[in-house]
Amino acid sequence: MIGKRVLIVDDEPGIVVSLEFLMEQEGFTVTVARDGRAAVESVRRHAPDLILLDVMLPHLSGYDVCREVRADPAARSAKIIMLTARGREAEIEHGLEVGADAWLTKPFATRDLLAQVRRLVAAP
Repeated sequence: MIGKRVLIVDDEPGIVVSLEFLMEQEGFTVTVARDGRAAVESVRRHAPDLILLDVMLPHLSGYDVCREVRADPAARSAKIIMLTARGREAEIEHGLEVGADAWLTKPFATRDLLAQVRRLVAAP
């Protein structure tokens, strides 16, 4: 994953630290946003290859962030994994409808996250 950029979007400091460490171990350059508005700005500024996106965020929801990323021609190729405590079928479907590439329900196993990350980053 050397040379690839990941944006971690979550407002829980413990989760951010864990994901940041994990993604750096995988060779990603990591950027962090703690709310939806900051996430959209960071996508525009840093053009991440991958976005790890929480659904419940201050200012803009993860759904809204996902929608904005998919509407931006310069950013729409970024892969998006939604990471959230919400796991009902309707919520997952909604996330995929607005443009998420994958969904993992918290708590998730590190190996499951890494499998999704590797699959999506390797995809054209």
